[in-house]
Amino acid sequence: MAEDRPTRRYPQNLQGVLRLAVDAGSAAEGPATVEPMSEERKTWLGDALAEVCKGPMDEVEQIKHCLAVLSKEGRREREREGEEERDEEDEDERESAFELLSELCENLDNARDLMTLGGLELCLSQYLCHAQSGLRWRAAHLIAICAQNMSQVQVHLFSIGALPKLLQLTDSDPHPTVRVKALYAVSCLVREQEAGLQAFLSHDGFSMLMRGMQSDNEKLRTKSAFLLLNLLMSHPEQKDTVVSMGMIQQLVSILRTPHADFHEHVLGALCCLVEDCPQGLKECRNPALGLEELLRQLSKELQGKEESQEELDFCERMRVTCFRGQQSEDNGMDR
Repeated sequence: MAEDRPTRRYPQNLQGVLRLAVDAGSAAEGPATVEPMSEERKTWLGDALAEVCKGPMDEVEQIKHCLAVLSKEGRREREREGEEERDEEDEDERESAFELLSELCENLDNARDLMTLGGLELCLSQYLCHAQSGLRWRAAHLIAICAQNMSQVQVHLFSIGALPKLLQLTDSDPHPTVRVKALYAVSCLVREQEAGLQAFLSHDGFSMLMRGMQSDNEKLRTKSAFLLLNLLMSHPEQKDTVVSMGMIQQLVSILRTPHADFHEHVLGALCCLVEDCPQGLKECRNPALGLEELLRQLSKELQGKEESQEELDFCERMRVTCFRGQQSEDNGMDR
């Protein structure tokens, strides 16, 4: 009787559904007999699969809902034209929408869906230039999340002109968090991406990184120096370009400022610029730069500090590359 039938529970994931299907096919002992599945069984398994697959479908719906919330901004601005008041609840709602999208788009499929649904164009057209800094930096952060490790999204962002806008925000936005998040997005677009690097170069990106390292924003200094180091390591063919810009003199000037954690990346960048780069090596050896004495002082200060071991390694590497070899050459000339 129906009331005597045990209550069936749907499995919670696809593995459970597959296990159920296997169990159903091997429950009988002895030689397997091929029998058509009952309509009741078909319906139950179909419902179980629908239950398992509902999660991803729900995420797409969440993305659509967030975009609807963010799209209301443009309509409300038109409706409120001439008004000074801003509804704080609406702003909170939009910030929450951005935060949910950033979480969802850690999944590459969701990042692709956001792109397909026009979410990246919305970020660029309405929110990277928004009057509220909280919305500007959240838009930049979302772009970064979508672009990382996703060449399809990167190419799309290049095509809609995202990189120049992000570089501009990094360079000149009045809010420090916006500058940091914009640089994060720039990094996700240009690292390990040849088209991104070329676009970065065409907009004088290395000069932007230098200005970032000279700013009073600690996070921006650190991320700028790290991106410079990463680009020099990934694209050694750019060393001559960077040296010709006067980057070595600027990096040495930074090392003369009060010590900061990002100096480790600065020393790493200098190491890149003297290894397999004759012009960079020549400039570092220029006595007017005073680099040999500076490295000696830095090495002395960093000795015994466990947390500064990598920085000390870079410092010693610079001394060996630039000056110990030079001393040997000079001694050979004297003989």
